[in-house]
Amino acid sequence: MQHRIGLIEDDPIIGEALSARLDFEGFACDWYRDGKSARRGLGQRRYSVVVSDINLPDIGGEQLFRDLLGSGQVIAPFIFITGYGAIDQAVRLLKLGAHDYVTKPFNVGELLGKIRGLCEHQQPAANANGRLGISTGMRQIEGLLPRLAASRSAVLISGESGACKEEVARALHRAGDAENKTPFVAVNCGAIPENLIESELFGHDKGAFTGADRERHGVFEQADGGSLFLDEIGEMPPSMQVKLLRAIQDRAVVRVGGATPRKVDIRLICATHHDLKAMVEQGDFREDLYYRIHVIHLHVPPLRERQEDILWLAAHFLDERANKGDARRTLTAEAERALTRYPWPGNVRELQHCLERASVLSLNPLLNAENLFGASASLPAENDTLKQALSDHLQDCERAYIRRALIECDGRIADTATLLGISRKNLWEKMRKLGMGSDPGEDA
Repeated sequence: MQHRIGLIEDDPIIGEALSARLDFEGFACDWYRDGKSARRGLGQRRYSVVVSDINLPDIGGEQLFRDLLGSGQVIAPFIFITGYGAIDQAVRLLKLGAHDYVTKPFNVGELLGKIRGLCEHQQPAANANGRLGISTGMRQIEGLLPRLAASRSAVLISGESGACKEEVARALHRAGDAENKTPFVAVNCGAIPENLIESELFGHDKGAFTGADRERHGVFEQADGGSLFLDEIGEMPPSMQVKLLRAIQDRAVVRVGGATPRKVDIRLICATHHDLKAMVEQGDFREDLYYRIHVIHLHVPPLRERQEDILWLAAHFLDERANKGDARRTLTAEAERALTRYPWPGNVRELQHCLERASVLSLNPLLNAENLFGASASLPAENDTLKQALSDHLQDCERAYIRRALIECDGRIADTATLLGISRKNLWEKMRKLGMGSDPGEDA
Protein backbone atom coordinates (compact mmCIF):
# COMPACT_ATOMS: atom_id res chain seq x y z
CA MET A 1 0.00 0.00 0.00
CA GLN A 2 1.38 3.41 -1.01
CA HIS A 3 0.77 6.17 1.50
CA ARG A 4 -0.20 9.62 0.23
CA ILE A 5 1.31 12.67 1.94
CA GLY A 6 -0.11 16.18 1.77
CA LEU A 7 2.69 18.80 1.78
CA ILE A 8 1.74 22.46 2.41
CA GLU A 9 4.77 24.70 1.91
CA ASP A 10 5.05 28.11 0.20
CA ASP A 11 8.87 28.15 0.04
CA PRO A 12 9.69 26.79 -3.46
CA ILE A 13 13.12 25.48 -2.45
CA ILE A 14 11.89 23.58 0.63
CA GLY A 15 8.73 22.42 -1.15
CA GLU A 16 10.58 21.13 -4.20
CA ALA A 17 13.20 19.35 -2.09
CA LEU A 18 10.69 17.72 0.29
CA SER A 19 8.27 16.59 -2.43
CA ALA A 20 11.14 15.06 -4.42
CA ARG A 21 12.49 13.30 -1.33
CA LEU A 22 9.05 11.94 -0.41
CA ASP A 23 8.58 10.63 -3.94
CA PHE A 24 12.04 9.04 -3.78
CA GLU A 25 11.16 7.33 -0.47
CA GLY A 26 8.12 5.67 -2.05
CA PHE A 27 5.35 8.04 -0.92
CA ALA A 28 2.80 9.69 -3.18
CA CYS A 29 3.07 13.43 -2.49
CA ASP A 30 0.68 16.29 -3.31
CA TRP A 31 2.38 19.67 -2.87
CA TYR A 32 0.17 22.68 -2.03
CA ARG A 33 1.75 26.15 -2.08
CA ASP A 34 -0.85 28.01 -0.01
CA GLY A 35 -3.54 27.39 2.58
CA LYS A 36 -6.59 27.91 0.34
CA SER A 37 -5.55 25.33 -2.26
CA ALA A 38 -4.61 22.95 0.56
CA ARG A 39 -8.04 23.36 2.15
CA ARG A 40 -9.70 22.40 -1.15
CA GLY A 41 -7.34 19.47 -1.73
CA LEU A 42 -7.62 18.07 1.79
CA GLY A 43 -11.39 18.07 1.43
CA GLN A 44 -11.23 16.07 -1.81
CA ARG A 45 -8.49 13.54 -1.11
CA ARG A 46 -7.57 11.15 1.70
CA TYR A 47 -4.04 11.47 3.14
CA SER A 48 -2.05 9.32 5.54
CA VAL A 49 -0.13 12.35 6.90
CA VAL A 50 -0.18 16.10 6.27
CA VAL A 51 3.02 18.14 6.64
CA SER A 52 2.34 21.87 6.82
CA ASP A 53 4.35 25.03 7.36
CA ILE A 54 2.77 27.23 10.04
CA ASN A 55 3.56 30.43 8.13
CA LEU A 56 1.64 30.42 4.85
CA PRO A 57 1.05 33.40 2.57
CA ASP A 58 -2.74 33.50 2.88
CA ILE A 59 -4.74 31.91 5.71
CA GLY A 60 -1.81 30.40 7.67
CA GLY A 61 -1.26 26.90 9.02
CA GLU A 62 -3.06 27.43 12.32
CA GLN A 63 -6.17 28.94 10.72
CA LEU A 64 -6.20 26.16 8.13
CA PHE A 65 -6.10 23.54 10.89
CA ARG A 66 -8.87 25.27 12.85
CA ASP A 67 -11.01 25.49 9.69
CA LEU A 68 -10.58 21.78 9.07
CA LEU A 69 -11.51 20.97 12.66
CA GLY A 70 -14.61 23.12 12.37
CA SER A 71 -15.68 21.44 9.14
CA GLY A 72 -16.23 18.12 10.91
CA GLN A 73 -14.37 16.17 8.22
CA VAL A 74 -11.88 13.40 8.93
CA ILE A 75 -8.41 14.93 9.38
CA ALA A 76 -5.17 13.09 8.73
CA PRO A 77 -2.39 13.41 11.36
CA PHE A 78 -0.73 16.84 11.03
CA ILE A 79 2.99 17.57 11.41
CA PHE A 80 3.77 21.30 11.47
CA ILE A 81 7.00 22.97 10.34
CA THR A 82 7.85 26.02 12.40
CA GLY A 83 10.67 28.38 13.28
CA TYR A 84 12.08 28.64 16.78
CA GLY A 85 10.13 31.84 17.33
CA ALA A 86 6.80 30.08 16.77
CA ILE A 87 7.21 27.11 19.11
CA ASP A 88 4.48 28.47 21.42
CA GLN A 89 2.13 28.41 18.45
CA ALA A 90 3.14 24.83 17.64
CA VAL A 91 2.43 23.77 21.21
CA ARG A 92 -0.97 25.43 20.98
CA LEU A 93 -1.67 23.41 17.83
CA LEU A 94 -0.66 20.20 19.61
CA LYS A 95 -3.27 20.96 22.25
CA LEU A 96 -5.84 21.42 19.48
CA GLY A 97 -5.08 17.97 18.08
CA ALA A 98 -2.05 18.25 15.79
CA HIS A 99 0.27 15.25 16.07
CA ASP A 100 3.80 16.71 16.04
CA TYR A 101 6.06 19.52 14.83
CA VAL A 102 9.64 20.09 13.64
CA THR A 103 11.63 23.33 13.88
CA LYS A 104 13.62 24.99 11.12
CA PRO A 105 16.30 24.13 10.17
CA PHE A 106 14.99 20.59 10.47
CA ASN A 107 16.57 17.21 9.84
CA VAL A 108 14.88 15.59 6.83
CA GLY A 109 15.64 12.11 8.19
CA GLU A 110 13.91 12.99 11.48
CA LEU A 111 10.84 14.26 9.61
CA LEU A 112 10.74 11.12 7.44
CA GLY A 113 10.96 9.01 10.61
CA LYS A 114 7.92 10.78 12.05
CA ILE A 115 6.00 10.31 8.80
CA ARG A 116 6.88 6.61 8.56
CA GLY A 117 5.88 6.07 12.20
CA LEU A 118 2.43 7.56 11.57
CA CYS A 119 1.98 5.55 8.36
CA GLU A 120 3.00 2.31 10.06
CA HIS A 121 0.51 3.02 12.84
CA GLN A 122 -2.22 2.97 10.21
CA GLN A 123 -1.11 -0.42 8.90
CA PRO A 124 -2.52 -3.72 10.21
CA ALA A 125 -0.27 -6.07 12.16
CA ALA A 126 0.15 -8.36 9.18
CA ASN A 127 3.23 -9.34 7.20
CA ALA A 128 4.69 -6.82 4.81
CA ASN A 129 3.32 -8.72 1.83
CA GLY A 130 -0.21 -8.39 3.17
CA ARG A 131 -0.51 -12.01 4.27
CA LEU A 132 -2.50 -12.85 7.38
CA GLY A 133 -0.75 -16.15 8.04
CA ILE A 134 0.51 -19.39 6.53
CA SER A 135 -1.81 -21.77 8.37
CA THR A 136 -4.64 -23.50 6.53
CA GLY A 137 -7.27 -21.52 8.43
CA MET A 138 -5.82 -18.11 7.61
CA ARG A 139 -5.11 -19.02 3.97
CA GLN A 140 -8.74 -20.07 3.60
CA ILE A 141 -9.87 -16.67 4.91
CA GLU A 142 -7.46 -14.91 2.53
CA GLY A 143 -8.86 -16.92 -0.37
CA LEU A 144 -12.39 -15.69 0.36
CA LEU A 145 -11.53 -11.98 0.59
CA PRO A 146 -11.49 -11.11 -3.16
CA ARG A 147 -14.99 -12.57 -3.61
CA LEU A 148 -16.30 -10.81 -0.49
CA ALA A 149 -14.73 -7.53 -1.57
CA ALA A 150 -16.76 -7.60 -4.79
CA SER A 151 -19.95 -7.47 -2.69
CA ARG A 152 -21.25 -4.89 -0.21
CA SER A 153 -22.78 -7.60 2.00
CA ALA A 154 -22.32 -7.22 5.75
CA VAL A 155 -19.55 -9.38 7.22
CA LEU A 156 -19.35 -10.66 10.81
CA ILE A 157 -15.91 -11.71 12.06
CA SER A 158 -15.81 -13.85 15.19
CA GLY A 159 -12.86 -14.99 17.25
CA GLU A 160 -11.13 -14.64 20.59
CA SER A 161 -9.70 -11.31 21.76
CA GLY A 162 -6.33 -10.62 20.19
CA ALA A 163 -6.78 -13.16 17.37
CA CYS A 164 -6.37 -10.36 14.73
CA LYS A 165 -10.02 -9.80 13.75
CA GLU A 166 -9.30 -6.17 12.86
CA GLU A 167 -6.42 -7.27 10.61
CA VAL A 168 -8.86 -9.52 8.72
CA ALA A 169 -11.28 -6.58 8.40
CA ARG A 170 -8.51 -4.35 7.03
CA ALA A 171 -7.44 -7.07 4.60
CA LEU A 172 -11.03 -7.29 3.34
CA HIS A 173 -11.07 -3.53 2.83
CA ARG A 174 -7.73 -3.62 0.96
CA ALA A 175 -9.03 -6.40 -1.28
CA GLY A 176 -11.70 -4.00 -2.50
CA ASP A 177 -9.51 -0.88 -2.55
CA ALA A 178 -5.96 -1.74 -3.53
CA GLU A 179 -5.16 1.93 -4.27
CA ASN A 180 -6.28 3.16 -0.82
CA LYS A 181 -8.75 5.68 -2.23
CA THR A 182 -11.56 5.02 0.27
CA PRO A 183 -11.62 5.30 4.07
CA PHE A 184 -11.42 2.48 6.57
CA VAL A 185 -12.90 3.58 9.90
CA ALA A 186 -12.65 1.39 12.98
CA VAL A 187 -14.45 1.90 16.28
CA ASN A 188 -14.56 -0.27 19.41
CA CYS A 189 -18.17 -0.34 20.58
CA GLY A 190 -17.15 -1.47 24.06
CA ALA A 191 -14.79 1.47 24.59
CA ILE A 192 -17.34 4.28 24.10
CA PRO A 193 -19.39 5.54 27.08
CA GLU A 194 -23.08 4.76 26.59
CA ASN A 195 -24.05 8.44 26.70
CA LEU A 196 -21.67 9.25 23.82
CA ILE A 197 -22.13 6.28 21.52
CA GLU A 198 -24.99 7.76 19.45
CA SER A 199 -22.95 10.89 18.74
CA GLU A 200 -19.89 8.76 17.94
CA LEU A 201 -21.81 6.63 15.44
CA PHE A 202 -24.10 9.20 13.83
CA GLY A 203 -22.48 12.56 14.62
CA HIS A 204 -24.22 15.64 15.99
CA ASP A 205 -25.31 19.08 14.88
CA LYS A 206 -24.05 22.28 16.42
CA GLY A 207 -25.93 23.01 19.65
CA ALA A 208 -27.28 19.45 19.98
CA PHE A 209 -26.09 19.34 23.59
CA THR A 210 -23.93 21.27 26.02
CA GLY A 211 -20.43 21.51 24.59
CA ALA A 212 -21.46 20.78 20.99
CA ASP A 213 -19.99 24.04 19.66
CA ARG A 214 -19.65 22.71 16.11
CA GLU A 215 -21.17 19.98 13.98
CA ARG A 216 -19.40 16.62 13.94
CA HIS A 217 -19.46 13.75 11.48
CA GLY A 218 -20.04 10.35 13.08
CA VAL A 219 -18.17 7.23 11.99
CA PHE A 220 -20.91 6.30 9.49
CA GLU A 221 -20.35 9.55 7.60
CA GLN A 222 -16.58 9.31 8.00
CA ALA A 223 -16.65 5.88 6.36
CA ASP A 224 -18.91 6.95 3.48
CA GLY A 225 -17.67 5.28 0.29
CA GLY A 226 -15.45 2.89 2.22
CA SER A 227 -15.60 0.41 5.11
CA LEU A 228 -16.90 0.80 8.65
CA PHE A 229 -15.53 -1.69 11.18
CA LEU A 230 -17.59 -2.03 14.38
CA ASP A 231 -15.41 -4.02 16.75
CA GLU A 232 -16.96 -5.76 19.76
CA ILE A 233 -20.48 -5.30 18.40
CA GLY A 234 -21.71 -7.54 21.22
CA GLU A 235 -20.98 -4.69 23.66
CA MET A 236 -23.47 -2.39 21.93
CA PRO A 237 -26.04 -1.17 24.51
CA PRO A 238 -29.59 -2.46 23.89
CA SER A 239 -30.85 1.11 23.59
CA MET A 240 -28.54 1.69 20.62
CA GLN A 241 -29.14 -1.60 18.83
CA VAL A 242 -32.48 -0.49 17.37
CA LYS A 243 -30.95 2.80 16.12
CA LEU A 244 -28.04 0.92 14.59
CA LEU A 245 -30.48 -1.46 12.88
CA ARG A 246 -32.40 1.47 11.38
CA ALA A 247 -29.18 3.07 10.07
CA ILE A 248 -28.11 -0.22 8.44
CA GLN A 249 -31.55 -0.82 6.90
CA ASP A 250 -32.02 2.72 5.60
CA ARG A 251 -28.35 3.27 4.71
CA ALA A 252 -28.82 6.68 6.25
CA VAL A 253 -28.10 8.37 9.57
CA VAL A 254 -29.70 11.20 11.50
CA ARG A 255 -27.29 13.24 13.58
CA VAL A 256 -27.99 13.92 17.24
CA GLY A 257 -29.95 17.17 17.33
CA GLY A 258 -30.77 16.89 13.62
CA ALA A 259 -33.82 15.81 11.64
CA THR A 260 -32.53 15.27 8.12
CA PRO A 261 -31.45 11.72 7.13
CA ARG A 262 -28.00 11.66 5.51
CA LYS A 263 -27.37 8.85 3.03
CA VAL A 264 -24.21 6.78 3.49
CA ASP A 265 -22.66 4.07 1.34
CA ILE A 266 -20.53 1.79 3.47
CA ARG A 267 -19.23 -1.73 3.64
CA LEU A 268 -20.24 -2.86 7.16
CA ILE A 269 -17.83 -5.20 8.94
CA CYS A 270 -18.53 -6.24 12.54
CA ALA A 271 -16.48 -8.31 14.95
CA THR A 272 -17.08 -9.98 18.29
CA HIS A 273 -15.56 -12.44 20.73
CA HIS A 274 -19.03 -13.22 22.12
CA ASP A 275 -21.44 -15.93 20.98
CA LEU A 276 -24.01 -13.57 19.49
CA LYS A 277 -26.46 -16.39 18.78
CA ALA A 278 -26.47 -17.28 22.49
CA MET A 279 -26.90 -13.59 23.35
CA VAL A 280 -29.95 -13.48 21.06
CA GLU A 281 -31.45 -16.49 22.83
CA GLN A 282 -30.81 -14.84 26.20
CA GLY A 283 -32.41 -11.58 25.08
CA ASP A 284 -29.16 -9.57 25.26
CA PHE A 285 -28.88 -8.93 21.51
CA ARG A 286 -31.61 -8.11 19.00
CA GLU A 287 -32.41 -10.98 16.67
CA ASP A 288 -33.20 -8.68 13.72
CA LEU A 289 -29.89 -6.87 14.14
CA TYR A 290 -28.05 -10.18 14.38
CA TYR A 291 -29.37 -11.31 10.99
CA ARG A 292 -28.57 -7.92 9.45
CA ILE A 293 -24.88 -8.11 10.37
CA HIS A 294 -24.55 -11.92 9.99
CA VAL A 295 -24.87 -12.11 6.19
CA ILE A 296 -21.30 -13.43 5.75
CA HIS A 297 -19.49 -15.06 8.66
CA LEU A 298 -15.70 -15.38 9.03
CA HIS A 299 -14.23 -17.15 12.05
CA VAL A 300 -10.62 -16.40 13.00
CA PRO A 301 -9.08 -19.41 14.77
CA PRO A 302 -7.17 -18.77 18.01
CA LEU A 303 -3.38 -18.81 17.71
CA ARG A 304 -3.09 -22.14 19.59
CA GLU A 305 -5.04 -23.80 16.75
CA ARG A 306 -2.74 -22.46 14.03
CA GLN A 307 0.73 -23.23 15.32
CA GLU A 308 2.24 -22.81 11.85
CA ASP A 309 1.62 -19.07 12.22
CA ILE A 310 3.46 -18.63 15.53
CA LEU A 311 7.06 -18.57 14.29
CA TRP A 312 5.99 -16.86 11.05
CA LEU A 313 4.40 -14.02 13.06
CA ALA A 314 7.31 -13.93 15.51
CA ALA A 315 9.80 -13.42 12.67
CA HIS A 316 7.60 -10.64 11.26
CA PHE A 317 7.31 -8.80 14.58
CA LEU A 318 11.08 -8.96 15.16
CA ASP A 319 11.74 -7.72 11.60
CA GLU A 320 9.23 -4.92 12.15
CA ARG A 321 11.08 -3.71 15.26
CA ALA A 322 14.45 -3.90 13.46
CA ASN A 323 13.06 -1.88 10.55
CA LYS A 324 12.03 0.82 13.03
CA GLY A 325 15.62 1.17 14.21
CA ASP A 326 15.75 -1.24 17.15
CA ALA A 327 18.55 -3.79 17.48
CA ARG A 328 17.91 -6.91 15.42
CA ARG A 329 16.97 -9.92 17.56
CA THR A 330 17.05 -13.62 16.70
CA LEU A 331 15.29 -16.52 18.42
CA THR A 332 17.26 -19.50 19.68
CA ALA A 333 16.00 -23.01 18.92
CA GLU A 334 15.01 -23.25 22.61
CA ALA A 335 12.97 -20.02 22.30
CA GLU A 336 11.22 -21.29 19.17
CA ARG A 337 10.24 -24.51 20.95
CA ALA A 338 8.92 -22.50 23.92
CA LEU A 339 6.86 -20.26 21.62
CA THR A 340 5.21 -23.19 19.87
CA ARG A 341 4.48 -25.01 23.16
CA TYR A 342 2.88 -22.01 24.85
CA PRO A 343 -0.98 -21.89 24.56
CA TRP A 344 -1.21 -18.09 23.90
CA PRO A 345 -4.45 -17.24 25.71
CA GLY A 346 -4.00 -13.63 24.54
CA ASN A 347 -3.43 -14.79 20.94
CA VAL A 348 -1.50 -12.67 18.41
CA ARG A 349 -1.59 -9.57 20.60
CA GLU A 350 0.07 -11.46 23.46
CA LEU A 351 2.73 -12.86 21.11
CA GLN A 352 3.54 -9.38 19.82
CA HIS A 353 3.81 -7.94 23.34
CA CYS A 354 5.92 -10.89 24.50
CA LEU A 355 8.48 -10.29 21.73
CA GLU A 356 8.44 -6.53 22.27
CA ARG A 357 9.11 -6.95 25.99
CA ALA A 358 11.94 -9.41 25.38
CA SER A 359 13.50 -7.16 22.74
CA VAL A 360 13.45 -4.13 25.04
CA LEU A 361 14.81 -5.84 28.14
CA SER A 362 17.37 -8.26 26.69
CA LEU A 363 20.93 -7.07 26.14
CA ASN A 364 21.68 -10.10 24.00
CA PRO A 365 20.83 -10.22 20.27
CA LEU A 366 19.83 -13.86 20.77
CA LEU A 367 16.51 -14.27 22.59
CA ASN A 368 16.11 -17.46 24.62
CA ALA A 369 13.10 -18.93 26.42
CA GLU A 370 13.90 -17.10 29.64
CA ASN A 371 13.98 -13.76 27.80
CA LEU A 372 10.48 -14.49 26.50
CA PHE A 373 8.76 -16.02 29.53
CA GLY A 374 10.95 -15.19 32.53
CA ALA A 375 12.80 -17.56 34.83
CA SER A 376 9.74 -19.79 35.14
CA ALA A 377 10.47 -21.01 31.62
CA SER A 378 13.47 -22.93 32.93
CA LEU A 379 11.91 -24.21 36.15
CA PRO A 380 10.88 -27.86 36.43
CA ALA A 381 7.22 -28.76 36.01
CA GLU A 382 5.21 -29.41 39.15
CA ASN A 383 5.30 -33.17 38.67
CA ASP A 384 9.05 -33.30 37.96
CA THR A 385 11.57 -34.49 40.52
CA LEU A 386 13.23 -31.64 42.41
CA LYS A 387 16.75 -31.54 41.02
CA GLN A 388 17.59 -27.87 41.45
CA ALA A 389 19.78 -26.67 44.32
CA LEU A 390 18.09 -24.27 46.75
CA SER A 391 20.56 -21.49 45.88
CA ASP A 392 19.80 -21.86 42.17
CA HIS A 393 16.08 -21.81 42.82
CA LEU A 394 16.40 -18.64 44.91
CA GLN A 395 18.41 -17.01 42.12
CA ASP A 396 15.69 -17.92 39.63
CA CYS A 397 13.07 -16.35 41.88
CA GLU A 398 15.15 -13.19 42.34
CA ARG A 399 15.80 -12.93 38.62
CA ALA A 400 12.08 -13.30 37.84
CA TYR A 401 11.17 -10.65 40.45
CA ILE A 402 13.69 -8.13 39.09
CA ARG A 403 12.54 -8.81 35.54
CA ARG A 404 8.94 -8.16 36.58
CA ALA A 405 9.97 -4.89 38.23
CA LEU A 406 11.85 -3.84 35.08
CA ILE A 407 8.74 -4.49 33.01
CA GLU A 408 6.63 -2.50 35.48
CA CYS A 409 9.04 0.46 35.14
CA ASP A 410 9.44 0.19 31.35
CA GLY A 411 13.11 -0.78 31.72
CA ARG A 412 14.12 2.38 33.66
CA ILE A 413 16.89 1.38 36.07
CA ALA A 414 16.47 4.28 38.53
CA ASP A 415 12.70 3.72 38.85
CA THR A 416 13.19 -0.05 39.16
CA ALA A 417 15.72 0.41 41.96
CA THR A 418 13.32 2.70 43.81
CA LEU A 419 10.48 0.19 43.38
CA LEU A 420 12.67 -2.62 44.78
CA GLY A 421 13.93 -0.48 47.67
CA ILE A 422 17.62 -0.80 46.76
CA SER A 423 20.25 1.52 45.29
CA ARG A 424 20.88 1.76 41.57
CA LYS A 425 24.40 0.42 42.05
CA ASN A 426 23.07 -2.52 44.04
CA LEU A 427 20.52 -3.29 41.31
CA TRP A 428 23.18 -3.31 38.61
CA GLU A 429 25.37 -5.62 40.75
CA LYS A 430 22.47 -8.03 41.25
CA MET A 431 21.60 -7.98 37.53
CA ARG A 432 25.25 -8.65 36.60
CA LYS A 433 25.46 -11.52 39.10
CA LEU A 434 22.23 -13.01 37.77
CA GLY A 435 23.33 -12.69 34.16
CA MET A 436 20.78 -9.99 33.33
CA GLY A 437 23.04 -7.17 32.21
CA SER A 438 26.51 -5.81 31.64
CA ASP A 439 27.97 -2.37 32.20
CA PRO A 440 25.19 0.05 32.99
CA GLY A 441 26.29 2.88 30.73
CA GLU A 442 23.68 5.62 30.87
CA ASP A 443 20.70 5.08 33.09
CA ALA A 444 17.40 5.02 31.27
